[in-house]
Amino acid sequence: MPTVEVRDLSKRFGRVEAVKNLSFDVEAGRVTGFLGPNGAGKSTTLRALLGLIHPTAGTATFSGKRYEELEHPSATVGAVLEDAAFHPGRSARNHLRVLVATGQHPAARVEQVLLAVGLTEAADRRVKGYSMGMKQRLGIAAALLGDPEVLLLDEPTNGLDPPGIAWMRGMVREQAAQGRAVLISSHLLAEVAQSVDDVIVIANGELRAIGTLETVLGGEDGPATEVTAEDPDALATALKAAGATVTREGDKLVVPGLTPGQVGQIAAKAQLTVLGLAPRARSLEQAFMALTADRKP
Repeated sequence: MPTVEVRDLSKRFGRVEAVKNLSFDVEAGRVTGFLGPNGAGKSTTLRALLGLIHPTAGTATFSGKRYEELEHPSATVGAVLEDAAFHPGRSARNHLRVLVATGQHPAARVEQVLLAVGLTEAADRRVKGYSMGMKQRLGIAAALLGDPEVLLLDEPTNGLDPPGIAWMRGMVREQAAQGRAVLISSHLLAEVAQSVDDVIVIANGELRAIGTLETVLGGEDGPATEVTAEDPDALATALKAAGATVTREGDKLVVPGLTPGQVGQIAAKAQLTVLGLAPRARSLEQAFMALTADRKP
């Protein structure tokens, strides 16, 4: 069963339908990018998952349970929302101590998460003196306190400098490698594309695309692969024998409809040496603009 399940979710605020019949899954052990322009419905969906708003229709659950039904919520779900707030006069360490006490987590988790997010040396400073990037790290530390199965991160790179963004990418990959389901909500496709496995793209509250990153970026015709080989003619023959369409661009073969992994498997089965293998996709900007463009009724 998927760790996060959203089924036919809709939310209306007066005359505005913020989310419309949205359905998707987030699997454990994978990083999923939840992408769309500002106002697409991403934050509304996260708030529905966390029980902060009630859906007009549909469900948003964790392993089949609503957030309010979880026996120990903060040990199941860790969340960082874009508008996270901290007491300005409290130190980061004391902020986390309060959360440990209210969440009934082991006291040792405070120092563990401070170390994990790189705030140990600054832990006794008042939060009002923190940069936006440091506050982001503190929010992530708070989300990790309960050693949760799921991480929900809303615009997590806001305020981070380039080294901080690189740290964020490594952190989410590490969390997924430990078996957590990680959902990153962002309006910047290029910013999260280097760390995600799967992509959910929404616009105007509607699902526009879902699948692996390479599949979604492949466009309406699906994935395509560029490959160079020691013997391109032999590889072209093997690919065609497997039912693929192959075009030649100099020393490079272009194979529409197949992912790099599928092309690599065919080459390996034919015992052919591959020199280069990469997905052919629209640019990140092209994909994002095409998927999120307004659609005429």
